[in-house]
Amino acid sequence: LSTLHLKDEKNKPDANGAIVKADDNVEKTEDEEKEDRAAQSLLNKLIRSNLVDTTNQVEVLQRDPTSPLYSVKSFEELRLKPQLLQGVYAMGFNRPSKIQENALPMMLAEPPQNLIAQSQSGTGKTAAFVLAMLSRVEPGNKYPQCLCLSPTYELALQTGKVIEQMGNFYPELKLAYAVRGNKLERGQKISEQIVIGTPGTVLDWCSKLKFIDPKKIKVFVLDEADVMIATQGHQDQSIRIQRMLPRDCQMLLFSATFEDSVWKFAQKVVPDPNIIKLKREEETLDTIKQYYVLCNNRDEKFRALCNIYGAITIAQAMIFCHTRKTAGWLAAELSREGHQVALLSGEMMVEQRAAVIERFREGKEKVLVTTNVCARGIDVEQVSVVINFDLPVDKDGNPDNETYLHRIGRTGRFGKRGLAINMVDSKHSMNILNRIQEHFNKKINKLDTDDLDEIEKINN
Repeated sequence: LSTLHLKDEKNKPDANGAIVKADDNVEKTEDEEKEDRAAQSLLNKLIRSNLVDTTNQVEVLQRDPTSPLYSVKSFEELRLKPQLLQGVYAMGFNRPSKIQENALPMMLAEPPQNLIAQSQSGTGKTAAFVLAMLSRVEPGNKYPQCLCLSPTYELALQTGKVIEQMGNFYPELKLAYAVRGNKLERGQKISEQIVIGTPGTVLDWCSKLKFIDPKKIKVFVLDEADVMIATQGHQDQSIRIQRMLPRDCQMLLFSATFEDSVWKFAQKVVPDPNIIKLKREEETLDTIKQYYVLCNNRDEKFRALCNIYGAITIAQAMIFCHTRKTAGWLAAELSREGHQVALLSGEMMVEQRAAVIERFREGKEKVLVTTNVCARGIDVEQVSVVINFDLPVDKDGNPDNETYLHRIGRTGRFGKRGLAINMVDSKHSMNILNRIQEHFNKKINKLDTDDLDEIEKINN
C-alpha cells in the first residue's frame, strides 16, 4: 500500500502539544498543567506492543433493537476479502478483541450502519475501523472514498501505519495524509482512496482547495473524539466536514471517554447510531495494604523512604509527586543513594517517555518517579509498591480520590497483593488522608517496624 509522500515532515506543526514544553523556573503543579490528552494517547500507542486484555463488559445499544445482535469469534466469520484477512493475520491478530467482536459485524453490515463506540487505547479499535474502511473501498475508483480524522499529526501517522500494515497485500489501495505541510498544487485532484488527516487541513482540502470531493466519501471516521474536542476549533471543523458528506455516508466515532461534551458532539455528527459502551468496572482496594508514615518535612519524608527501602525487598515501585520539581529532586536524591531510578516528567518528548516506561517494564530500573499527568494509563504488572510522596489533591487543595484510586490501584492487579505507602508531612496532609479513608471506607494504618516484617513476608 503506497503512501503519498510527506514533504514538510520535519516541521510536524500539527502536533498539538505532543511535546510538552515548560519553563523549568516555574514550578507548576500537575493540576495547573493542562493534561495533554493527545500526548497521552500517543504515548499509549507507542508503549503497547499488544492488545490489552480488558475485563470490562461491553454493552451494546442497537439502533434497531428488533434485529438480531451479531458478534463474531473469528475473523473468517466476517467474510473479508482474502487480501485483508491476510493483512489481519500478518499483524498478529489471531481472533477479534472484545470490542471487535461486536463492532466489526456492525461496521461491515449491509446496508452500512453508523456507530459510536467507547474504547480505550489498546483494545483494537484502530484495526477495527481500518478494516471497515479497507472493506468499503472500490480499488478501481481513483478518488477518496474513506476519510479518517485524527486529533494530531502524530496520531494521524500512527493510524496511517495501521492502514499500511493491514493493506500490505492490497497494493491497489493508496493512502494520502491531509496534514499541514503536505503541499499539493492548487486544483489538483487526489487519486488516493483513503485520506487520513487533521480537521483543519481536511476541511481545507474538502472546501477551499477542492482536492477531495466530499460527496464521494463512503466512510467517515472520527477517531479519539474526546481528544479531538479538547482542542479548540476541531469540534466545529469536524461538524463542518460532516455536513458536506452524503446522507448515506457511514459515520464511525470512537472515544475513550463518554463525558457529556463527547456525547453532545457525537450526537451532532453521527445520526441514528448503534452504540457500544464499556460498563465501568468497580476498582477495589481489597487486595492492597495501605499505610501512612508521619514526617515533619520533605527531607524527613526522603529519609523515611530510604528506611522503608532498606527494610523490604521491592520488585518494582512507583513513587508519585505533586510537582515536576519535587519529582526531579527526589529522583536525583534516590540515584545518589544508589537506587536504579527512572524519572517520567512532563517536559519530555513523548518518544522519550515511551523509552523510560519500556526500560522500567523490562526491569532495568526498579523505581519510577513520576507525576500524575505522565502516569495515566500505564500498566506495569510487576509493580508491588506504590508510594505517594505527596498525597493527590485537586486544584482547590481537596483530596483527589479518583487519582488516589488510580495510583494505588496499579499494585493490587491481577489478584496479587499490593502495598501503598502514603507520606504525611503536615496537619493539612493528615486531614487529606483522613478524608481519603472516609471516602473509601478503608482504614489506613500507621506504618511501624512490625508492619515492615509483615510486608516483607507478603512480598516474598
